[in-house]
Amino acid sequence: MNTVETKLNTLIAAYNKLVKGIDDEAAMSHDRAYGGIIRAGKGELVESMATHLVQIAWEDVLHQSRARMEINKKKMPIGINDKYIERISDPRVKEYVNKHRAELIYKFGTDVQVFVDGRLVLPIECKAYSENAMLKRILFDAELMKEAVGTDTYYLVQLESQLGGDYSALNDVTFGSPATHALLSHVDVNLKIITLLQGERKVDRPIHKAEYYKELKMSELQKAVTLFANDLKKYAR
Repeated sequence: MNTVETKLNTLIAAYNKLVKGIDDEAAMSHDRAYGGIIRAGKGELVESMATHLVQIAWEDVLHQSRARMEINKKKMPIGINDKYIERISDPRVKEYVNKHRAELIYKFGTDVQVFVDGRLVLPIECKAYSENAMLKRILFDAELMKEAVGTDTYYLVQLESQLGGDYSALNDVTFGSPATHALLSHVDVNLKIITLLQGERKVDRPIHKAEYYKELKMSELQKAVTLFANDLKKYAR
């Protein structure tokens, strides 16, 4: 077994421990709502897995120094768009916005932000599952990120899919779903969707219940590592 497979097996073991044990942990807690623990546990799991998959791609596939890579959640500032000012009808508001535009900042970020040599190269959104209403917000964030730092590629890593179509089939080629394609067609961003578990997400079949548990397969982690490596190889040296 090579280094990549060894590390991926560790991720699978962590997934199994959390998903199979999360229901008991939630039931035993008296401090937080049951659903909150479930959501927080899965969310942290996906972020941790995405982080490790990127590191494996960078260090073990591309053989690059970890010192060149930083992964964080720092907020990015986004300022006022000139076209917005042009369409403000009230001259007093327009004057105010022009005068204070340096202060009119919105700070935002993604779940996992991958920097190489101080430059943001991979913004990654992490979800336990996604459906198309969520995707609309993700795409808007992707557009903001592109405007702020010029990143064309944006990732969505999800355990399960509720996007429809064949996103949950885990085939070699994904043809997507009608609604998702319609949304994607209205943004100038290359959104790459990684789904790790097979089978469409069902509200009444949560994977932390033993009878609905889904296996995390080595093959899907390997595909994710390959995708990340392909996007990161341009920064290798």
